[in-house]
Order: sequence, then C-alpha cells, then structure tokens
Amino acid sequence: MHLPSLPLALLAAALPVFSTFTQSSWSTPSPTSMTLVDALSADPDYSSLLVLLQRSRLIPTLNKLNGSTFFAPTNEAIKRHVQRNSLWRDVLQENASDNVNEQLRQQLLYHLLNETLSALPTEDDVLVYKTLLYPRKPIDPPSRKPPPYPPWMPIPGGTLGGEAQRLRLAAHKDGANIGTDAFGKDGVKIVKGLQDAGNGILLGIDDVLEPPPDLATIVLQNSAVSYFRKIINADVLQRLNATSELTLFLPVDEAWSALDPILRLYLESEFASEELHQILNMHAVADGHVTWSESFKPGLTLETIEGNELDIVNTPEGTRVKDAKLVQPDIYASNGVLHLVSSLLLPPDALKLTPEKYLLALNCSKFVSLLHSVNLTGLINDTDTKYTILAPRDDIMSIFDGPDFPQPGTEELKRLLQYHFLPGKWLPSKLKNGSLLETALEEPGLNGGRQVLSVEVHDEDKKKVSNVRFGGAGTIGDHVEIQNTLVYFISHPLVPPPDVLEAILPDLDLSQFLAGVFSTSKAEKLRTTPATSLLIPGNAAFTRAGLLVSAHLLSPSAKDDLEKVIMHHALDSVQYAHQLINGSQHSFATLEGTDVKVDRLSNGTTYVSASGGWAGMKAEVIPRDLLTQTGVVHELSDLLIPRSVHLTIGKLVKAAKGNTMATLVNKAGFEWVLNGTAPPDGSPWADEKYGDAGWTLLCPTDDAFKKYNLTQLYSDIDNLRTIVSQHLIPMSPSSEDYLDPDRPPLHNDRPLLFEDATYSTLRSPSSAYGDIVFQKKTDTNDYIVGIKGARGTDGEDDSARILSWGRSTTSSGTGGVVQIDRLLLPYQPSIWYEYGAPTAVGVVGILSICAFFYGVRWVWRRDTTEATYEPVGGFGRDDEP
Repeated sequence: MHLPSLPLALLAAALPVFSTFTQSSWSTPSPTSMTLVDALSADPDYSSLLVLLQRSRLIPTLNKLNGSTFFAPTNEAIKRHVQRNSLWRDVLQENASDNVNEQLRQQLLYHLLNETLSALPTEDDVLVYKTLLYPRKPIDPPSRKPPPYPPWMPIPGGTLGGEAQRLRLAAHKDGANIGTDAFGKDGVKIVKGLQDAGNGILLGIDDVLEPPPDLATIVLQNSAVSYFRKIINADVLQRLNATSELTLFLPVDEAWSALDPILRLYLESEFASEELHQILNMHAVADGHVTWSESFKPGLTLETIEGNELDIVNTPEGTRVKDAKLVQPDIYASNGVLHLVSSLLLPPDALKLTPEKYLLALNCSKFVSLLHSVNLTGLINDTDTKYTILAPRDDIMSIFDGPDFPQPGTEELKRLLQYHFLPGKWLPSKLKNGSLLETALEEPGLNGGRQVLSVEVHDEDKKKVSNVRFGGAGTIGDHVEIQNTLVYFISHPLVPPPDVLEAILPDLDLSQFLAGVFSTSKAEKLRTTPATSLLIPGNAAFTRAGLLVSAHLLSPSAKDDLEKVIMHHALDSVQYAHQLINGSQHSFATLEGTDVKVDRLSNGTTYVSASGGWAGMKAEVIPRDLLTQTGVVHELSDLLIPRSVHLTIGKLVKAAKGNTMATLVNKAGFEWVLNGTAPPDGSPWADEKYGDAGWTLLCPTDDAFKKYNLTQLYSDIDNLRTIVSQHLIPMSPSSEDYLDPDRPPLHNDRPLLFEDATYSTLRSPSSAYGDIVFQKKTDTNDYIVGIKGARGTDGEDDSARILSWGRSTTSSGTGGVVQIDRLLLPYQPSIWYEYGAPTAVGVVGILSICAFFYGVRWVWRRDTTEATYEPVGGFGRDDEP
C-alpha cells in the first residue's frame, strides 16, 4: 500500500460541490504554474500560516492537491487566535512536544475544500461543502514518533462514517462568510478575495475556522438545549462524546414543558440515569452513517437506537420529524450531527411515571434507597394497585438516621417501611378522625393480618393536609397524586407498634397493672399471644378497688389470683375501639378462660363486666386504640375480678394486717365467715336470714389491739363473740341493698356505702346498741364508723377511722373487709345513763300529772262556793214552779 498515491485517488473520487455559484464581481482566476504554497509564500500576510503548515507537515499535501480551495487565516487572525488557543501558540513558539501534530493538522485541513470555488455567493443561499477534514478520535497521549508516510494526505474514514466534515458558505452584507450556521448566520468573514494559486484557490479570512467539536461539547455549548444539558449526567455525556456516526434529534427547551412537572423533577435528580439514556436512545440514530439534512428525502424513515421510528416529512411549511417541526438542522459535530426539533420524540407511555420516580424527584431518595435494600421496590413501581404512601423526605430522614434506626437490609427495617404504605387511595376528604387504616405490614402477631395505623383529623376542612396526622406524624405540604398512588410527606418515620408490654411501659397511669404483670409468669404469654386485646385498668382503678384487694393481689401468696385477674383482662380477639363501641357482639372470651360482657348505652358509653366476681360491678371502657404487635390496648375505669378468683374475707383480713382480728373471729366460732362458706348446720346463723348472706367485717389492725389484754379476751368466749358480732355486718345477697342507686354502675367496689349509712350488725338483734353508723368528716374527707347511740364517754372505743377496704367475691359477691384503726367494743351504757334519765322523766311526769289534777280540783271547788244571780226580767214561764 502506497499512501502517497491513495489520497489523490480518493480526492479524485470526491463528490462535486452541492450547488452552482452565482458569479461574483471578482474576476475568475486564470491558471498559472503556481501552487498554494507559492501563493502563501508570496503574501507576507500568511507568514504565520506557513509556519503552522510546515510544522504540521502539510506543505507536501498542499503541493499535491489539485482543484482545491484554501480559506487561509491572515497573520492578524492567527495572532488573535493564539490568545485563546494554546496549541497554535505552542507550535508557533516551538514549545509543542507533539511531533505528529495531528490535532493541528486536523484543524488546518478544515480550512481546505476538495473543490475549486469559481465565485462567492451573493444571494441568501447557504452553500455546503465538504472539507478535507475526516474527524477521528485524537491520539492520546500524543505520539513522539515521526509520521510514517510523508506527505500526509487526508484519508477518508474516522467518526463520520467515512464522510468529510461539512463547511457552509453564505453571502453576508458586502461580502461572504465561511463557517456559518444553517441559516447563514455567524461564521468567519472572507477579507481577501479569490486568488488563483494554480492547484487551487486561496481566500484570506479574518479568523481561524474552529472544527466542530464532539456532540457532547455541542450540547454543552448550545443554549437552545439548555434543559437537556441540565438533566444529563456524565454517562450520557460520555456516550455523546464517544459514539461515532451519531445523528441526534434534540428537542429545544420549550418542548420539555409537555412533561409532567414531577417527571421533570425526577429527570433533574441524580437517579434518572436509566431514563436519560432511554431518552437519548429515542432521539438518536446510529446506523453506521450520519444523516445530514441533505439526506432528508421523501419517505425517509429512521430507526432510533431505542427502536422507535422517526418519519421525515417535507412540507411547504418545512420539514417535520415525526410530529415535531425541524427547528434547526445540521449543527455539525466531529462524531455526527445535531438537529433541533420542536417537541419530544417519545412514543406514548415511553417514560412511565412511577411512584418511585415521584419520590426521588420530591427529595425522598433515602426512603427509596431503604426500600431497595429490603426488596420492597414493588410497592413504589406498581402503578396498577392503589396505594397511599407516607414518605419522609431526606431532611427528615437525616434527623432520625442514627444508630437506633434499623439498618439497611434488615427484617426490622422491612417491617418499618411496610408500615408506611396504606392499601387504597386515601384522599384527605375520605379520612375521619380516630379511624384506623390497614397498612401493608402483615403482622405475625395478628395471625398474618394487616397492622393498622391511626389517623387524626384536627379540622373540619379535611382538604387541608396540614390538619391530618398519621400514627402521630404530621403531614408537610400538599399531598401528591400519581395515577393510582397518593403520597403524603410526613414529619418523621413511622415505627410499627411494639409488643404489648413495651407499648404500655411509657404510660405511667398503667404502671400498677404492668408491675403486676411482671411479678407473674404471664408477661411472655401476653407479649407473644397473637390477636389479643388488653383491657387495662388504670392506677386509679386499683385505688378504687380498695387497698386490701390490691395488697392481696400483689402479695406473693396470691400469685395465682393475680395471674387470673390479669388474663381476665386479655380478650382472645382483636377488638378496636369502633368494634367495641359500635359492634354487635356482647360477649368476648378472655385468655383466663371465662367471658366478659359488654353493654353499650345509647350515649356511646360502653361498660364491661366480669363473669362473676363482684356483684353489680362494671367498668367503663376508655377507648385508647393503643396498637401493639399482637393487637390493641384499651383502658378500663375499674378492675375486673373473674369468678375463678375467690377473694374471701380471710384473704382480705390478711391483706389488712388483721391477724389478731382473724384469731378473734376463729376463736369466736366464725371461721366460716373468713372462708366464705355458709354457716355450719345447727348453728344459730344457719337459718334463712343468714344462710345466703354475705358479710362485711370491720377489721381493726394489729396495732389497734396493743392496749388490750389478748389473753383475757381469748378466755371469755361470750365476750369475744359479742366483740366479733359487733364487727360483723350481714349483707343481703342482692347488690341493690348496698350499691349507690344514684351512681352509674361504676366504682361500686366498696363492701358497702360509707356516706351517712346505718347498718345492723350480728349483735343488733340482741342489743339496742348493735347498729353501726358510717359518716364522712367534712373537714378531712375521712370516713368514720361508730356504734349507733353510744354516748357518755369520750368515744374512743365507740368509733374508728376507716383506713381501707376490699370487696370479697364469695357469698354472691357481696360484703368484704373494712380496715379500721380501733377496736369497737360493744357499748353498754352505765346505770345512770340506762335508768337514771328514764326514772327522772317518770317522776317528773307523775308530779306534773298530780299538779294538773290538783289545779283542776281547786278551780272546781272555787266555782261551786260562789253566789248566783236571778236573770234580769225574771224567770220564764217554763221556769216557774
């Protein structure tokens, strides 16, 4: 292969110029024996150009050419150019380290046409010529080896598919410009007219012609495609730089407004790389050759890299590419050509807008990244299923993204993220305050059911998203609707409900119940049993139940009773507030084994009562909807005691620290009262009156017996029985006899009423001083109990202060123990108080009667001894004798 002969053959086969020129006013040059090099040498205005031609080894090339045109920059043009081009400056100053100087040679060949101009244009036509520049990828790094075959001729090939780079020539004012755009604008002015140089034509120009850069550079420099430049990333730029024979149709900036604003935000994000490559592929043709506008023939159809077809249609109004107008054709590049079009060339639904793209565009990239780490991308790419997404933005996630936050890829994180997705499209107008919405989290603790999320709506204007809260998290800004998906931006990540014990731990008002749970072996069962509802009495409920009940249940010996009470508060089904309040079910099984009953009033109040336990006792349900892994927690106003728990008077006496009183009761023969059993057959109390009765025992503390001789008390059985009888109150089996009728069926957790109430004791049938009276002291709000009618002493042995109480569940659930601070000794008044006053009253009465009759007699006698008088006028006829 002989390179010196190859270029001549190629040049001889080159295509003729595209257009016929109008003869200019300049004369047509006559052939001479000169060459282009001679012409340049003869003109001192080209001295700098000659130096560049020599150092780029192009002198032999110019001598070999025949019938060419050389647009030669003058010295002044080169002087200006070297100020902004270091390559030319270094070559002129002999500082270049590149022996080959290929880049310089490529730039100089761009000034040469492979044909001879006969004249310059004078009309508005823009003429296109092929230069001797065949762009190719530069040698990097530059080679220091000498050129292989001088002289160097332009060899077809390179990055334009074997085509030479184009150059436009257009008339301009009083002359012509070379290197214009497709509309004949800009370019370099021709300042020196046509000069015949023998083997070509020489024209002087006032600036250097810059060869078109690659498409990446074109895009970065062209203001008409500033939006495309804004959204593309380095990978797309690299493709535009490295891909050869590329025909690119890019929409102008105005065309992008047809896209959804959120889609544009997504394309502007760092996550749209795949879509950007897709957009480029839909607007690029790479079929092995470059398609300039000269090739736009009728019926031409181009296939893009993506596979969509672009129909080229020429109309009187202009050229159309598919449905877009060709705005500017042929922006030349070293590796192809750029055509500007008026609209996007996207097939229908080409850029499918998914929730993921919306989230990324709206600054939820951290949230999306976490979803990818646990393979939940299906939730944000499913456009067919309706979902409501609760998404925290990146600035929110940065606050909570600490060591306590679940790590990417973990099951804990997966549960947390699923809790942010609600099946269905929940617009603000559909949300109701206090409602519970199912989430995408399928909870094993709910037997595979969906975990729910609470909703708060704080304003009647539900269209205002700022008034809506999900799971305690506020909403920020407006919601976004994406086809079947709705997105709310929330103020903090949502945490799925914890286990039941962890859920109630922060609530101090439930601490007593929680302490009871941890003192038993039932904590783990409550934590892990699926699908349960816990009805928890607050701390005030334990106080109202009486300190004796609480003390008993929390004592080590009552562990079994406490466990039954705890499990009786756990329903074996999930019952949210709306189900308890508005449901039709009236009986619910508990984990303890018995049922609880629910009563619903018309005013919305809901009561729950235990199976057995205290007669007439009910607790109000305070709906909490405190969600847990295994169900829900509600609060109760009062404690529920199931029928399986036997709260006997003996147990309550023990809790009241009344061991001494218990001994007295036993020694007096009332041990059956302590045990909660019926009176023994044959005993004085085994009749109809006491057979089914409950009992309330007034129980003095052990300290109350310190001043008494217990030995003496124990030795006198009759006196002992009298003392015990004074402290035993028989209760009717019917709860109506001691429940407050003016109260709702709550807080009836006392053995009996304390407000100004009088009760008969077991001593009442045999003594006028057997009854006892309860009163409330207004100054201290304490309750006192005393023997009715007792008087004549300082009262220390006749009344006592009530310390605490507790109801029993035996004997039909009536009665219990009242703890008092003193022993009530049976009252027996002195002889003076018993007989003195009645005798004195009788004597006074007799004397009063005697005095009355004496006075009557005296008055009578006085009347019969006084004189009488004859009536005036005499006697009547009937009076005469």
